[in-house]
Amino acid sequence: MSAVASTTTSGSEKAGGEATGSEKAGGEATGSEKAGDGRTQPFLALSWLHLKYQFLETVRIPVAVLGNVLFPSLSMFFFVVPQTDVAGDPLFATTAVAALGLFAVCSASLFTYGLGVAEDRQLPFYPFLRSLPAGPGPQMVARVLNGGIFSLFGLLPLIVIGWLFTAATVTLGQLLAGIGTILAVSVPFVLLGMAIGYALSAKAALPVVQIILFPLAFAGGLFLPPQLFPGWLDAISQATPTRAGRDLLVQATTGAEAYTLAIPVLAGWTLLFAVLAVVSYRNDEGRRFR
Repeated sequence: MSAVASTTTSGSEKAGGEATGSEKAGGEATGSEKAGDGRTQPFLALSWLHLKYQFLETVRIPVAVLGNVLFPSLSMFFFVVPQTDVAGDPLFATTAVAALGLFAVCSASLFTYGLGVAEDRQLPFYPFLRSLPAGPGPQMVARVLNGGIFSLFGLLPLIVIGWLFTAATVTLGQLLAGIGTILAVSVPFVLLGMAIGYALSAKAALPVVQIILFPLAFAGGLFLPPQLFPGWLDAISQATPTRAGRDLLVQATTGAEAYTLAIPVLAGWTLLFAVLAVVSYRNDEGRRFR
């Protein structure tokens, strides 16, 4: 009998031990519930992750990077450096570097956001990404920062060419003011690119970006000094965001005064493109999730 009692007691203790183990498992489950209480990672951490992977996706296609870097640099070599009257004059040379630098930023912004967003929308993973509780904010911030990084990549060869082969010259203060101005001026083109990317498919976005970019560049005086424009073309030019941005950038790097309405024109286009970007995003969201 004592042996049976001993055996029964041991079994009870084991059962009690198992119950204790269940309680521990329950405690772990409670911890899991706490870990999965619907909280997301901090906004900055999510933005950093999006930026990291968007940057890696871009650099894995070298042509996408080289296109934004080479075209403005080749234009500088073919159209500015051989012209001694322009390349040998500090004001003209600095203006040419600023104008082509703005073209590099416009190109990077429109292609990165216009074509890049349209291509991302066609990926099977993208609808799931849009449905996550983090919202569109981190992804949008990462796109802006990624575009800014590659815009600066496009400026570096131009600055080196201007320094080595032309009489372009700026002080440290003018250089910093120019970089700040060009990043600010890129905002409307970033918004325009987003509007195109969320409104059109990748096949349609590519020709639309090209159709928009080059006329704006020519009309804005990025390839030809606006002083050579006839009166009617100069009036149209002053109403474009590229001309407003170009004159503000030239003012920051050379001290030459921009025309009076440059800031209001740029602000007006920025507001318009912001509205278009929001409308395009909401329309795309409606088509996918409602």
